[in-house]
Amino acid sequence: MALTDLLLLGRERDLTSERGVSCEGELPPASDPELVERAQKARAQLGSRAMILGHHYQRDEVINFADITGDSFKLAQAAADNPEAELIIFCGVHFMAESADILTGPHQKVILPDLAAGCSMADMAAAHQVQSAWEHFSKLGIAARTIPITYMNSSAAIKSFTGEHGGAVCTSSNAERAMSWAFTQGEKIFFLPDQHLGRNTAVLKLGLSLNDCVVWNPWKPQGGLTDEELLAAKVILWRGHCSVHGRFSIENITDVRTKLPEAKILVHPECKHEVVAEADVVGSTEAIIRTIEQSPVGSTWAIGTELNLVQRLANTYTDRNILFLDKTVCYCSTMNRIDLPHLVWAMENLNQGRVINQIEVDSRVASFARVALERMLALP
Repeated sequence: MALTDLLLLGRERDLTSERGVSCEGELPPASDPELVERAQKARAQLGSRAMILGHHYQRDEVINFADITGDSFKLAQAAADNPEAELIIFCGVHFMAESADILTGPHQKVILPDLAAGCSMADMAAAHQVQSAWEHFSKLGIAARTIPITYMNSSAAIKSFTGEHGGAVCTSSNAERAMSWAFTQGEKIFFLPDQHLGRNTAVLKLGLSLNDCVVWNPWKPQGGLTDEELLAAKVILWRGHCSVHGRFSIENITDVRTKLPEAKILVHPECKHEVVAEADVVGSTEAIIRTIEQSPVGSTWAIGTELNLVQRLANTYTDRNILFLDKTVCYCSTMNRIDLPHLVWAMENLNQGRVINQIEVDSRVASFARVALERMLALP
């Protein structure tokens, strides 16, 4: 399906040019016409030894070979719940493969088909920067009263820091529970690394004010904050964001509401605060999928999340009008590094006895990261 069709479906399709909400462009076809056949052969040869996990943001050519699709935590859990799978081929990004390695058994090997598939948000919080911030909190006397909460979209090192300092991991679907729990353990929250999820949860779910939240910028002395601001803050947000979800704007929403007043705006909580506050429905990746699954036939939705998922929903629910909220193409560039050629290369190497691109987390890092993950699982 061309993006022109994706961006405005059904009865709106004839009006795309007039309304100006479409854009042209598709991912190029595979360079090797035999690639699908090679993938099928390699997958069959691996058999039950292997499990292929595909994140919702992956392109269809990869999802077609996934045994399980889901968000990052669901996939890591799936790997842990299938100990008979010796080889876990994780079609996602680096932090997801790390989480799978932390949660799986020692006999299981986690493979990332392309090591360049990282996450810009996770990379925005380096372990030494976070440790430096914590040292400042200690000098100021607030560390003992501050509970770190890290988003699943963070490195194993940051999850380990969180676990070591009494905190927990959260996902976009349970951030409210995690932050509510944190306030029973301390007076302040240090939220890593996505400022938007932390702010949206604090203000729109927990009833705090925007003034209760401050942003720690690791590139500025003392995070760019005064001691007074840190002492007064209830939530200290790390200056990180998702490069995809951060693109959506109030202008996008205004444009859709003007041209399609019947459209419902559905966005991910990683979007900016003003976008989330203006949306009709806000939810995690899994919640976005459920919302569309349960929506009435003929309903119109403008969705603010990664384009591969929006396109897949549009192709699946052709009896709804599904739009991409932004006017321009918005694939996750790092997620898209996992393509069919890399998947085939990984599988064929495994079939030849070569384990390539194995993700292994240091045992000490893994132990504290597992503590943070287990705290999340134990949330009331």
